[in-house]
Amino acid sequence: MKNTVYVVGMGPGKKEFLSIEADNILKSVDVIVGYTVYVELLREEYPGKEFLTTPMMREIERCEICFEQATAGKSVAMVCSGDAGVYGMASLMYEVGRSYSDIDLYIAPGITAALSGAARLGSPLTNDFCVISLSDLLTPWEVIEKRIRAAVMGDFAMAIYNPSSKKRKDYLKKACEIMLDQGADIMLNCGYVENIGRDNERTVVLTLGELLNAEVNMFTTVFVGNTSTIVIDGKLVTKRGYIV
Repeated sequence: MKNTVYVVGMGPGKKEFLSIEADNILKSVDVIVGYTVYVELLREEYPGKEFLTTPMMREIERCEICFEQATAGKSVAMVCSGDAGVYGMASLMYEVGRSYSDIDLYIAPGITAALSGAARLGSPLTNDFCVISLSDLLTPWEVIEKRIRAAVMGDFAMAIYNPSSKKRKDYLKKACEIMLDQGADIMLNCGYVENIGRDNERTVVLTLGELLNAEVNMFTTVFVGNTSTIVIDGKLVTKRGYIV
């Protein structure tokens, strides 16, 4: 019988954002593997577990650890923030897993930042929307720009991940400039959420013109409305199309 490695979306990190399925999996396994920062959010909730971590840029090694632990007969969960299939480890686990034919994978969904952040802001993703990461670590900037332009052309609301970092301080500004160049209205309603579901959570509603010069960090998710997005009592709301 094949052993199974569980790939678990943990949402923002607090237990109340975990699905019942994810919680049950983490209670049942012997080993929890993940990025150091995310694992630290879980240690107190799951005492007695063996925790194995790797820092950023060592994702392949992290996957290999999971499979090696499972090959040794242990039950293993790889944890990812948000959902493992949205900028998470699920796809890489499948790729690395081709070398471990005796191990099955089970993906447990989690609440990704596009959804948890949208809920904090109101309802900015009610109609068609897209999710775009501004990190060019694995995706060329030319491709990211093409996707931003296509989103504006299609009048999609956008959830933007990885808007800024120490090495990419001006990337959100560049993205906003691309939107404006593509014809987006400078008064388009937007917002962002810092530290979703964690300490020091902060929500901001603003226009695209104001977002252009906003200072955000890597723990921020940005939301850009479409032409139907309005502000109601301080909340960002994209209309579905009903006549009210």
